[in-house]
Amino acid sequence: MKTKIDVRDLRKGMYVTELDRPWLGTQFMFQGFEITTDEQLAELQRICQHVFILTGEEHQVARHSSTIAQSAAKSEKAPTRHQINRPHETVISRPLPRTGIPATHHYPDIVPVEQEIRQAMEIENSARETLFTLLDDARFGKNLDIPRAGKIVGQMTESILRNPDALVWLTQLKKKHEYTATHSLRVSVLALALGRHLGYDREKLNVLGIGALLHDIGKIKVPNELLDKPEALTKEEFDIIKSHVPEGLKLLEGSTGIPAASLEVVGRHHERYAGNGYIFGMSGDTIGEFGLISGIVDTYDAITSDRAYHLSLSAADALRIIYEGRERAYHPWLVEQFIQCMGIFPIGSVVEMNNGSIGVVITANRQRRLRPRVALILSADKQPYSPASIVDLMHTTPDATGRPLEIRNVLPAGAFGINPVDYMPVHH
Repeated sequence: MKTKIDVRDLRKGMYVTELDRPWLGTQFMFQGFEITTDEQLAELQRICQHVFILTGEEHQVARHSSTIAQSAAKSEKAPTRHQINRPHETVISRPLPRTGIPATHHYPDIVPVEQEIRQAMEIENSARETLFTLLDDARFGKNLDIPRAGKIVGQMTESILRNPDALVWLTQLKKKHEYTATHSLRVSVLALALGRHLGYDREKLNVLGIGALLHDIGKIKVPNELLDKPEALTKEEFDIIKSHVPEGLKLLEGSTGIPAASLEVVGRHHERYAGNGYIFGMSGDTIGEFGLISGIVDTYDAITSDRAYHLSLSAADALRIIYEGRERAYHPWLVEQFIQCMGIFPIGSVVEMNNGSIGVVITANRQRRLRPRVALILSADKQPYSPASIVDLMHTTPDATGRPLEIRNVLPAGAFGINPVDYMPVHH
């Protein structure tokens, strides 16, 4: 439930979901956050007279963000919370620096997402079958068909290059009991989307995608009761969890056709920028591009997925948590590129508009990230639209007060019982 409160009554632990002014131009990068520092309290009291907070069940869902990073890597420490000291639109609009990973290719969207999504569904189904076969072969000690994995990743790459939104939409389809396999598929999709954004050529994308698809293959050696244990792990249990990295390397290093750079993803996706990850304790750029990328996308999918030990959070919450972990856990420049890639309002986000209506972000706008296309689900008085009304925020007409329709707030995952998958854009 959303409750209006005077800023003088704010306390740490409250989850702020709306300000009495636009979020743009404030120092808070993401729209909606839990108050954890005196500095955040002071800034809210300086710039606002009142805010809206979440209470009750919605607050319990939202506040999981303070410990979700622990769940993402099963007992890793949550990233230190830093005050965000620049507006979120700065990250979205900042150009690629001259240093860092150079962009060698620019990929315009070739087809609309509605046209690509049916083909993406076929590719996703084939990729799922391929991954299940690989996992079964690994369990029974059979030779792994790496060329088959390379073939399906090549198809995923081509779909991502035509329009990344289609396969990214399909990462919303999640089944808890298939987490290990489908998580790996989603991580591969997200890595390819980020690689496309960075300008990787096809060969580099394919090698990255193969590594991401197989990054958790070592978990077949870990008992399911540990992977799905809802309680905190003991040190001994966490050591067993961590063993999936060397076990995965052992499985793949003996396989024919695995690119050496793909093994970087498998071996380093739990390394962290400040050297506080596992299993090698590597730090900074020594982790390598693929290791650094996989650490970000692996965490993102873990945060946005339901597990036995945590509820999923919204994509916007996941981006905020990763941003707050920059420097400590994640390469700061790559974090900013991932945010630019996904957008402040990632596909599938449940959002509240400035007129009070509720919608789902259905496609990105790669030129104006703050103005995606939205399917409006509920009116301002929370009555359902039937069918959903599709609006392109790049071309909305101002209302009677002269205000253009825009997104005011990102809501917690599952808000109003909305399942974003129900509004996936499919060309009929």
